Amino acid sequence: MQRLPKLSYKVGMSDEPDAGLRKPEETSERPLRRGWTTGACATAATKAALIGLITGEFPDPVAIILPKGEVPHFQLAIESIGEGYAMAGIVKDAGDDPDVTHGATIISTVFPAPPGSGIQFVAGEGVGTVTLPGLPIAPGEAAINPVPRAMMTKICEEICAQHDLPADLVITISVPEGEEIARKTWNPRLGIVGGISILGTTGIVHPFSCAAWIHSIHRGIDVSRAAGLKHVLAATGSTSEDAAQAIYNLPEIALLDMGDFAGGLLKYLRVHPIDRLTIAGGFAKLTKLAQGALDLHSGRSQVSMAFLADEAERLGLDASMRQRILDANTAQEVLELTTKLGLDLAAPIAARARETALATLKGAPVDVEVIVIDRKGTVIARV
Repeated sequence: MQRLPKLSYKVGMSDEPDAGLRKPEETSERPLRRGWTTGACATAATKAALIGLITGEFPDPVAIILPKGEVPHFQLAIESIGEGYAMAGIVKDAGDDPDVTHGATIISTVFPAPPGSGIQFVAGEGVGTVTLPGLPIAPGEAAINPVPRAMMTKICEEICAQHDLPADLVITISVPEGEEIARKTWNPRLGIVGGISILGTTGIVHPFSCAAWIHSIHRGIDVSRAAGLKHVLAATGSTSEDAAQAIYNLPEIALLDMGDFAGGLLKYLRVHPIDRLTIAGGFAKLTKLAQGALDLHSGRSQVSMAFLADEAERLGLDASMRQRILDANTAQEVLELTTKLGLDLAAPIAARARETALATLKGAPVDVEVIVIDRKGTVIARV
């Protein structure tokens, strides 16, 4: 039997690297809703499928216990029993997080396995397969991370014990359209092919958490190190990345989508160094790094016009022009003004940004280069 998908009543940024593209709902008049990770949804679907396989009846809603003790309930969107299998599916609700997997159907199909084989995980349609070392799952395995695997294993062992059955099962996790969704994630760069990853460490998607992105940066560094790469490129955005790639043409796994999280990148490299790091970004973002900010998001750090004015004066800016910089609305306006005056402000900003990076690395053996890109994608400074 199949039923039309229905959203569960979940409470609603994610601990998932797949986060980032869905426009959040307007939330100005209410708290942001949490949601659930793909790992939590897969666990609930697996529990329902296994109970359906054993008893012929599906629990709906189905409850699971998350690693920190929360007990969410999930409504089933799909339930089906056939010869030697049972299937259950849950529509993921990411709450108010802009997560690309929001609305995806996470399906678990459970099959009995030969005696003594234990619990095996298989990547179904739309779930990726790991192809590169450096991730927490070995190459050749389904891209189902350790915590979701542990959650599913625990719940299956408990259910089988309750029915005096051996926990010998094959669990296939599928996500229709998951391969298309994965193109909007880090998976292709991490060597995960064929679909999304089943992720989550707490089971909960926290709206607009930085954890998802930083987690992805760390895994990107791990993959680069495991591949023996000596040079990685961390960019604040696609324009900066493209401009730096035009210089280096690095392999895709060397490209770290740093975004605003310079601190998350540099602090991890401090402990897990790679010989050479190129940081590429726009003038405004790298001005913040030059000022000492490690979170470059507009809501968490601001460009100081006084800082830019001081740097311009060191280049010979006429004192009478200082107020024009202090009155500027944007860093771009300052850059255009100083360029017209014949001052190369981007170079000292790159140098100061590099100083911040080196200070954050605290002596780790990483050679740092900073490249500043203008809005047209042209390199305007390289230190």
